[in-house]
Amino acid sequence: MKILVTGAKGFVGRNLCAQLNNIKAGKARNYPVSVSRVMEFDIDSTPEELDCYCGEADFVFNLAGVNRPQDPKEFMEGNFGFASVLLDSLRRHGNRCPVMISSSTQAALDNPYGQSKRAGEQLMRDYAAETGARVLIYRFPNLFGKWCRPNYNSAVATFCNNIAADLPVTVNNPATELTLLYIDDLVDEMIAALTGGEHHSADGLFCEVPVTHRATLGQIVGLLEGFHSMHRNLGVPDLTPGGFEKKLYSTYLSYLPESRMIYDLKMNCDDRGSFTEILRTASSGQISVNVSRPGITKGQHWHHTKNEKFVVVKGHGQINLRKIGSDEVLTFEVSGDKIQVVEMIPGYTHNIINLSDTEDLVTVMWANEPFDPGRPDTFFDPV
Repeated sequence: MKILVTGAKGFVGRNLCAQLNNIKAGKARNYPVSVSRVMEFDIDSTPEELDCYCGEADFVFNLAGVNRPQDPKEFMEGNFGFASVLLDSLRRHGNRCPVMISSSTQAALDNPYGQSKRAGEQLMRDYAAETGARVLIYRFPNLFGKWCRPNYNSAVATFCNNIAADLPVTVNNPATELTLLYIDDLVDEMIAALTGGEHHSADGLFCEVPVTHRATLGQIVGLLEGFHSMHRNLGVPDLTPGGFEKKLYSTYLSYLPESRMIYDLKMNCDDRGSFTEILRTASSGQISVNVSRPGITKGQHWHHTKNEKFVVVKGHGQINLRKIGSDEVLTFEVSGDKIQVVEMIPGYTHNIINLSDTEDLVTVMWANEPFDPGRPDTFFDPV
């Protein structure tokens, strides 16, 4: 399938083209569509290129448009005018391939932008009635995700950019609620449309993405400010699959300046080696890395409820466990040459020994709860 994307360098176009090219290269195999060519058209392309593309296209995504012109008259020229040029070119070639147009929820408003979007929608309906071509009209709500331009027409992009860069943000009314659509969900919907898998509104007039989120400006800023402090408290957000917080966090990270892409962790060091916490979560425990010097034994304790998983990733060691009240010792020899998990079970005292005379033993450790010095649930008892 040959696909024409207009507005290919914009926020939506860039994300869509990236995934279409992944499909074309065989890097994204979870889509039931074959892509042989992605024809990208934008403001720096020529009319001749558009005409050529319209002769070859099997599907057109019309994402070109004007959002913030200097003169309101440019709304109609950029949104309605370009759509007219595109459809005229398809007519000349007798190409009745499906055409998708990106409109906006503001099309319901009586302002120059909304009027231009409504005019574009009606143009598409007239074209469908005239030619029999399949036309898909999407009214996008507020979009967010990577590569969205800040300080332009997305509050989320501006908030992410400013908070990530330690710049101030202005919220006139924190209670203002937005309907939000994540760029990856939109791209999935658009690619599904290539094979007739698009979703339709209840009235059948529009296509729509079934996955949207609602959040106030205050809630969005609060979450972003929480993300901003996570490198200090080792926290992670709620990563529930499909959840708004997970999507917003990925978006926020895409705006991090280079200086904040790396940060120090607190290494608790002594003559035995070091212990460093990496991540702490409210419901899924914590991850740490432990370094034991040659010949060193660490641990020698047990827990009532806390449980851990030890994974040696470098060196040669031995992990011992003994059930409290028993003399039987369970011994597991471990090595970075064979990655294995050893369970630290509640009610078993345990230790880890570096068997090497020359090499550090490096162990990644997961615990089901972050360490709480007020309630450590840790009791010394040699194995």
